Amino acid sequence: MDPEVARGLFEEGATIILLGVPEGTELGLDYKTWTLGPRFRGVKMIPPGLHFLHYCSTNSTCGEIGPKTGLFLSLKPREVIIAHWNKTDDDLEFSHNAEEVERAKANLQELDPYLGPYPYDTLRKWVSLTDRLSQEVASTLQPLSGRVCAFSDVVPELQLKHTEDRAKENLPHNDRECQSMKEGLDRLPRMKQREGTELRFSYIPKQVYPPGATPAQITKYSMDLSYALNCVLDSHYKEQPLDILGEFKSSYNTLLQFAFVCFLIGNVYEAFEHWKILLSMLCRSEEAMKEKKDLYLGLIAVLYHQLGEIPPDFFVDIVSQSNFLTSTLQDFFQFAISPGVDCTLRKRAEKFKVYVTKKFRWDFDADLDECAPVVVDLPEGVTVD
Repeated sequence: MDPEVARGLFEEGATIILLGVPEGTELGLDYKTWTLGPRFRGVKMIPPGLHFLHYCSTNSTCGEIGPKTGLFLSLKPREVIIAHWNKTDDDLEFSHNAEEVERAKANLQELDPYLGPYPYDTLRKWVSLTDRLSQEVASTLQPLSGRVCAFSDVVPELQLKHTEDRAKENLPHNDRECQSMKEGLDRLPRMKQREGTELRFSYIPKQVYPPGATPAQITKYSMDLSYALNCVLDSHYKEQPLDILGEFKSSYNTLLQFAFVCFLIGNVYEAFEHWKILLSMLCRSEEAMKEKKDLYLGLIAVLYHQLGEIPPDFFVDIVSQSNFLTSTLQDFFQFAISPGVDCTLRKRAEKFKVYVTKKFRWDFDADLDECAPVVVDLPEGVTVD
């Protein structure tokens, strides 16, 4: 990087100062991850905007890496944020001491040799995955604890310490051998996620048809999920349907970009499951596709960047039994050529279909079985703009 450019980024960019983080910790910002050395004190030259700071603690005795923890930060130009490593909790504690922050700002030049530069080579990817997100979105959807954790923090539903407590709840005693697998499972405590640690996704109704629907209507709304999609849009996104993809005002809105980043970078499988549900609802809403052109043009743009970051064999390995992506996109591409669909949307969908076919080598025009995607050989010279 040109020295003058680097100097300007250092002076205008934000800085995250991280003190006491153990050597060997895996720490990342947005799309980049490092293994920390003994001199590390933070990250400099960070562009303003939304960022995802994530880290995995390391056991110094055996060298094992712990589960990933992350949080979203919205940084301003020249902003300095300080956090100290809490050895007891293996977590970062952010400082709210204004004097400490001012001292750090005054001494940034002395700290410079210990600060790693922001990875500008990955900035384009990060922006493409989060261009619709805002701090409002992240703050509303991330757990109340402020941490996005790869593994759920669970606690027993019932705190039963004594045998008489279990007897009151009609639970089996633990003072004899199990007579069956069922009895053994019944003896295990029922667990729930610790309050305040769950991602706060909006509720998506399981019933996809209106109350009192006839059998014919149930069939119709089960094949075309436009009713369910409109229920979500009317509840949370009535003024701005594009909010379902990114920006929003309602505190319970679900969005593809937030869920995808939490899965791809935060390693939260729950977020992947929620992404699948929302994507399925969007792709299988034929009538909505005819009425909400801009929503679906935005969906194609979001999916284009998201699928561009996924290895071609990912969905084969992870969800091949249900063949989720191929069946979902096949419905989307079929609905996109239906009469009444805007011609701009139809052309964009056709172009996106060529891109996905080339990347995953799937034939979306074939009858897909329930086992695996169909592999297709593309003609020589086929390219995607």
